[in-house]
Amino acid sequence: MSPEIIELLWQSLYETLYMVAVSSALSAVFGIPLGVLLLVTDKGHILENAAINKPLGAVVNMLRSVPFIILMVAIIPLTRLIAGTSIGTTAACVPLTLAAIPFAGRLVETSLKEVPFGLIEAAQAMGASPLQIIRKVLIPEALPAIIDNMTNVIVNLISYSAMAGAIGGGGLGDLAIRYGYQRFRADIMLLTIVILVVIVQLIQSAGNLLARRVNKR
Repeated sequence: MSPEIIELLWQSLYETLYMVAVSSALSAVFGIPLGVLLLVTDKGHILENAAINKPLGAVVNMLRSVPFIILMVAIIPLTRLIAGTSIGTTAACVPLTLAAIPFAGRLVETSLKEVPFGLIEAAQAMGASPLQIIRKVLIPEALPAIIDNMTNVIVNLISYSAMAGAIGGGGLGDLAIRYGYQRFRADIMLLTIVILVVIVQLIQSAGNLLARRVNKR
């Protein structure tokens, strides 16, 4: 394998890690509060509010139902507005983040639903406010499950980032298509697949380890 290909491989790996890191961080920043809001405004919960929950849930479901490759193309004007361009790794972070936030929100909501409602009722009986219940009961009790589910979000973002390469997003997906598929280099295709598998395994192992460490049960 030529020095040029090796250099391209390192550059593509950096671009993939950059896209995944940025979109993962943003999906956590916005997705976790979204999941909390979806839960606490649901029927029978501490901040029940159908006027917020139903429209918000509908928007989340709508965004989750759009295939990622279509979403990337559909929001090109928004991507240009935010990133100043519609191609490249920074531009790819916009659709990656937009795809990950509703996915993360639903997974966090599911994690929080695993917290026994008796704990919430006990906190209410002790005079805890809704914010205190969220901060001191819901999130601490659901943290291992939240970490597991956010790990799944990151793993999905890795596959999405590879798809982003198909339309100019850069990264390992772009390398596999331009230098592997289009130039009939099976070795490059295989190497990019191996690298992506290794990244996924490392992230999954790290997520599992972190979830076990914060699990106090």
